[in-house]
Amino acid sequence: MGEAVETSAICVGVLFIVGFFKFFLGFPLQAFGIIPRTLWGLVGIACSPLIHASPAHLMANAVPLFVLLTLLLLDKRYYPVRTLGLIWLASGLGTWLIGRPAVHIGASSIIYGLLIYLIASGFMMKSWRSAFVALLVLICYGGIIYGVLPQRGPVSWEGHLSGAVAGYWAALKNHD
Repeated sequence: MGEAVETSAICVGVLFIVGFFKFFLGFPLQAFGIIPRTLWGLVGIACSPLIHASPAHLMANAVPLFVLLTLLLLDKRYYPVRTLGLIWLASGLGTWLIGRPAVHIGASSIIYGLLIYLIASGFMMKSWRSAFVALLVLICYGGIIYGVLPQRGPVSWEGHLSGAVAGYWAALKNHD
């Protein structure tokens, strides 16, 4: 358990380091977000989950990302490195393909991917442990699922939807 917590803390710590450069040193990192259907926007597939619009945005993503990453890393049967890579890439590509013309940033696409992955894996793995994790995740974070629906404003529902689809796809790939 210690290794999973430590690795998750390091991953979330990277978000805070990037946030320090953006919020306190004024680096214009927004330009490295996903800009749908543009060549430069492809860079955002790799960079956008690390960049947040405000300290509040960063904090809103840090806690669920830490919890979900820890749960993922606790069980090697989740194939954590492959799963995180698939969700990161597929959610970014999905956002790049379907996103409205705006800069899409933040780790919420990864959060939605991990959320759906852990829930779907709970059914696909057919183990009590994975079912318990799925139920725990659904109880604690299931209320955010509505965020995949189209909405006005600066929230990237396209990233949420792409992350959710990527999480389900990763579960299918890992547990077929």
